[in-house]
Amino acid sequence: MVETSARLLRLLSLLQTHRDWSGAELAERLDVTTRTVRRDVDRLRDLGYPVHAVRGVAGYRLGAGASLPPLLLDDGEAVAVTVGLRTAAGGSVAGIEEASLRALTKLEQVLPPRLRHRVNALNSATVRAGGAPGPAVDPDVLVAIADACRRHERLRFDYTDARGGDTVRAVEPHSLVNFGRHWYLVAWDTGRDDWRSFRVDRLRPKVPTGPRFAPRPPPDGDVVAYLSHQLSERTWPYQATVVLHEPADAVADRVWPGMGVLEAVDDTSCRLHLGADSTSALVWMITSVDADFTLVTGPPGLAEAFRAQARRCLDAVPGPGNDQAIVS
Repeated sequence: MVETSARLLRLLSLLQTHRDWSGAELAERLDVTTRTVRRDVDRLRDLGYPVHAVRGVAGYRLGAGASLPPLLLDDGEAVAVTVGLRTAAGGSVAGIEEASLRALTKLEQVLPPRLRHRVNALNSATVRAGGAPGPAVDPDVLVAIADACRRHERLRFDYTDARGGDTVRAVEPHSLVNFGRHWYLVAWDTGRDDWRSFRVDRLRPKVPTGPRFAPRPPPDGDVVAYLSHQLSERTWPYQATVVLHEPADAVADRVWPGMGVLEAVDDTSCRLHLGADSTSALVWMITSVDADFTLVTGPPGLAEAFRAQARRCLDAVPGPGNDQAIVS
């Protein structure tokens, strides 16, 4: 009986590799006859595993069933799932925290000691940064949007903008993006005849979804680049453009997602478009790139804010030269 149970686990592990197996291949792997393989497959079916017969190769495939049977995970998969559940337990999807904790408790109870030690070591050495989590989103809303994206169906929803205004929008949904502390929907707005991004926590989908549509190429060639551009420049009250006197590839690692959008100019320079909630924040963001630059456009007061920062830096450094005049 122990030998049979171990063989069933080995058979299940093979079937979970997402490929079609012939009866002869499984028999060779398990060192049994094809008749024994057929009996073991029937036992797995009795346990709730949807093992389908594959025509043409006289073989088997593990499919999706109506209920969730037990899964077999290797060491790496078990650690990955555990870490993922711990992350989800503190995430921004409303209601998922409790379900993640329940699943995490079940998994950690059956982890072998060697894996439990690895997971606990990782957890104890990890610190979550980034401040308070963003607003929680309804998981049903996420699933509804994701399904509309997958099926290429128009989506209608009530939307509350940043100023508190309410509108009804009709869009062709393209992608969901988890950016920073928020979830966003990137979609073609049929009423504005242009691409738009929407905070998921501010929208309330209407049912049923609309008709099918032919998917469009993503905006800017990439939805993440598009959203980064939206968040770093267009939505901020203070916007600026500077020319950095280094090639775009050289400074790309110094421009974090959401900070700004780089635009290559030539082999020695690039433009940085960015936005912030104050001129002082713009000064800090631009100088943090650590590159020589020239201010191209900016809000009133930005040039003086740079001069004030330059004077402050000179005053902080004692010695010859600290009394040099700042060129106006």
